[in-house]
Amino acid sequence: MHEIAQIPWGVSLAYLVAGVLFILALRGLSSPATSRRGNRMGMIGMAIAVATTLYTHDVVSLPEIIAAIAIGGGIGFIIARRIAMTDMPQLVAAFHSLVGMAAVLVGAAAYLNPGAFGIVDAVTGEIHGASRIEMGLGVAIGAITFSGSVIAFLKLNGTMSGKPIMLPGRHVINLGTLAAILGLIGYFVTDQSPWVFWTVTILSFIIGFLLIIPIGGADMPVVVSMLNSYSGWAAAAMGFTLGNSAMIITGALVGSSGAILSYIMCKAMNRSFISVIAGGFGADAGPSGAGGAVIDRPYKRGSAEDAAFLLKQAESVIIVPGYGMAVSQAQHALREMGDLLKKEGISVKYAIHPVAGRMPGHMNVLLAEANVGYDDVFELEDINSEFGQCDVAFVIGANDVTNPAAKTDKTSPIYGMPILDVANAKSVLFIKRSMGGAGYAGVDNEVFYMDNTMMLLADAKKMVEDIVKGLAD
Repeated sequence: MHEIAQIPWGVSLAYLVAGVLFILALRGLSSPATSRRGNRMGMIGMAIAVATTLYTHDVVSLPEIIAAIAIGGGIGFIIARRIAMTDMPQLVAAFHSLVGMAAVLVGAAAYLNPGAFGIVDAVTGEIHGASRIEMGLGVAIGAITFSGSVIAFLKLNGTMSGKPIMLPGRHVINLGTLAAILGLIGYFVTDQSPWVFWTVTILSFIIGFLLIIPIGGADMPVVVSMLNSYSGWAAAAMGFTLGNSAMIITGALVGSSGAILSYIMCKAMNRSFISVIAGGFGADAGPSGAGGAVIDRPYKRGSAEDAAFLLKQAESVIIVPGYGMAVSQAQHALREMGDLLKKEGISVKYAIHPVAGRMPGHMNVLLAEANVGYDDVFELEDINSEFGQCDVAFVIGANDVTNPAAKTDKTSPIYGMPILDVANAKSVLFIKRSMGGAGYAGVDNEVFYMDNTMMLLADAKKMVEDIVKGLAD
């Protein structure tokens, strides 16, 4: 399929409309209140782009393409209906891997049959030099996206350890492999031999694994957004190869938005993007680093009844959700608790750290699912100053993002990361399954042992439900 219809202005207009809809979709996704509308605009834009591409090209077998779209769409629909919110991060990683593999397959198809893609020089019979660069970059980025996303999926799914896996001489190996890939892509412009193309492809698959394996679980929000960016650039590169402006626009939007999100995530952790890719969170940790033993220290343990009593006496409560809430699916019970407190005239707010959970926006999505009002949810920079005047900070499964070690312990792997200052509240209620775990970054939390902290050791959902019963009595 490659012959374009004789109304290029109509094609360009349709792709322009699709591009505008994609931009409006991103704008809509910037706020939970408009996210549904943003999703709809994105879906309409993609439908226009796909329909235009099919209409303006000679298709070998339209029924086969429609059948493939129907099968893929059906699988996506079933997965979306069945996936648990706690599994959303690994689902995103899995879908990124598919985008990367699609770019690799398109690049391979273009290399094996360049005539069908209109990228052959009529005089020499070889692939255009510019197309070789586009093809090489698209395949390389796509392969890195695929293999890197597979590792991210395995780590997020718990199939592979979330701790950094450090290879000896990894920096030399990674830099050498990347240099070889770039050098071969440059050489590919002068020599389109199969060994060059397939060596670039294989090395790119390998470097994807090598880049993500040493990254620890606490850096996964950055990795997810980074791989999202990679998938966009891979699609854009393939768009140039195919001469498809819709793919170029879509890929550029996804790539740039993913890059911006990665920057925001790194800023939220006070880390450079290069440091994340080069080592992994806590990779070179000191005594407080990942895998360190949890210190056996005295702490104050309370019950649901104790927590309900403290909450009833409060005038203001700030709830800090984390991955523990996601695992136990406690968001609905948490919203019910918040509603009961509001009925008593108590101020209730939710504080969200940018890297809470396993992907950007994870906590926002869960709270929205539980119908928590958007006006009650605040980002770190908007609410952090309020903890000092807060009566109760209610922390539910959020360890690393509330850990004062990020400010005080220079040997800690999370040192320098902005945190939610829950320690400044008059009282801290901290729900945790047990004292045996030390958070995803493997760092013990000083808040556990503070005089104003009461540890509520139980399943988060069960504890919140028991607190709700106590508040209702």
